[in-house]
Amino acid sequence: MIEVAHLTKRYGQRLAVDDLSFKVDDGEVVGFLGPNGAGKSTTMNILTGYLSATQGTVSVNGHDVLKEPEAAKKQIGYMPEVPPLYLDMTVADYLRFAAGLKGIPRAKRAAEAARVMELVRITDMARRVIRNLSKGYRQRVGLAQALAADPSILILDEPTIGLDPQQIIEVRTLVRSMGKGRTVILSSHILSEVAAVCSRVLIISRGRIVASDTPQNLSRGTTGSNFLQVRVRGAEKPVLEAVTGCAQVRRAEVQAAREPGAVDLVVEAREGQDVRDDLFAVLAKAGLPIRMMKMQDPGLEEAFLHLTTDGKGAG
Repeated sequence: MIEVAHLTKRYGQRLAVDDLSFKVDDGEVVGFLGPNGAGKSTTMNILTGYLSATQGTVSVNGHDVLKEPEAAKKQIGYMPEVPPLYLDMTVADYLRFAAGLKGIPRAKRAAEAARVMELVRITDMARRVIRNLSKGYRQRVGLAQALAADPSILILDEPTIGLDPQQIIEVRTLVRSMGKGRTVILSSHILSEVAAVCSRVLIISRGRIVASDTPQNLSRGTTGSNFLQVRVRGAEKPVLEAVTGCAQVRRAEVQAAREPGAVDLVVEAREGQDVRDDLFAVLAKAGLPIRMMKMQDPGLEEAFLHLTTDGKGAG
């Protein structure tokens, strides 16, 4: 468990983190989002003990990061935005070295290196020099060093930055598997990645938490609108007239038809309204059968913009 209370960080007169408080429970996979300069990396560096706070406390599994730094750091595996790799070492040598830094006895370091290579599927790269690896494999090596000594908490800062789409999928799958039995905090600018991997999202803007919820609830709740995907059998004009005639419908937009003789629409309800029952009644009265109706989330991207566009961030 991570508990953050009234965390503040100043660089001279510049306020980077502003009275931040939150908790991450055991086994949660939490996305940490914010625009550039919002204070994400500063906060993550404080959580891992790389930076000190100006004010406030951070507790990691009951250990205060400031008062018990060694005990707190033993709980954490950290992968910064640029993994701390020694490019002239082989993968196996580097991971044995990382295991030693984390207090693994010399006799057990080779086995620990083999274990984490197997976890991130880079065993066949063991004898390769890190300099000669692709960006995707270097990220995997960075993940492997974070997993050395089997920490209960993983903190990953932009683990897929600079990767191609296939590599992003591979690393996303790895992160999802790493989250089983561990607490994970993941920072990323790829919002679809966060929605796919994380059970909860913290959004930070100008050094403050502006939202904390599931990706689904954030998508639905912050834009003030409800969206439905609807497919109705019939001609476009009568279908559109019937749908827009429903009192709680704000607007309806016809989409490309996916079924002969049917009309596909995206229907936006008025704020706070669930129009499904009324829409069913209106279309049934008009003799227009519904072939499909389902909720459509506006998307985490819209929620993120809605919550952060009024500020440019602080640090």
